Amino acid sequence: MHRVMLITGASRGIGKFLAGYYLDKGITVLGCSRAETDLTHDNYEHFSLDVSDEKAVTLLVSNVNRKYKRIDYLINNAGIASMNHAFLTPLSVVEKIYKTNVFGTFLLCREVGKMMARKKFGRIVNFTTAAVPFDLEGECIYASSKAAVESLTRILAREFAGSGITCNAVGPTPIQTDLIKNVPNEKIQKLVDRQPIPKFAELEDVANVIDFFLSDRSVMITGQRLYLCGVS
Repeated sequence: MHRVMLITGASRGIGKFLAGYYLDKGITVLGCSRAETDLTHDNYEHFSLDVSDEKAVTLLVSNVNRKYKRIDYLINNAGIASMNHAFLTPLSVVEKIYKTNVFGTFLLCREVGKMMARKKFGRIVNFTTAAVPFDLEGECIYASSKAAVESLTRILAREFAGSGITCNAVGPTPIQTDLIKNVPNEKIQKLVDRQPIPKFAELEDVANVIDFFLSDRSVMITGQRLYLCGVS
């Protein structure tokens, strides 16, 4: 059976890598992000939108439903990070991070979940971060937003289970992408050194976890979050 995947934040970094990775597996991939993309493929279509814009998300899913009739896999990769002391963090930054990381994830889960429920099948993978269990200084807003995503994932797993939908989360440790380019190297290295496996994760490591969650054999795997590099 041919499958259709929607990836948020697909114009760069992990999202762009995953788009190419799953296109190579013969899956039709739909990507979305605020920015345009240079990715071209016969089985790829890109949509420009803000995932925290409810009307835009609803319209996206409606258009996909008309054209493709299904979304089998949803990868909620879109995210914003910030590293700053709480005293120096303006409310505008808090709102921006929560709108993308939490509100955006919820909206996509809600709208795509409705499509999946009609087919009685779906795999949702949300993105958390190792910054949650590490309780990193300077990341109270980013980490707390991802802690909210973890809670969202567990509860949606229960709410969606009767519709044949699983909902899980993957938690990368630092990967050398644009997400961390503005963080001082010494701070990132300090985090990496705290990991049981003290090295940067690779994009393929993320794909490996997602493959597991997406598998038809993972029907009993839901409400889980899996961090990379031995973090727990």
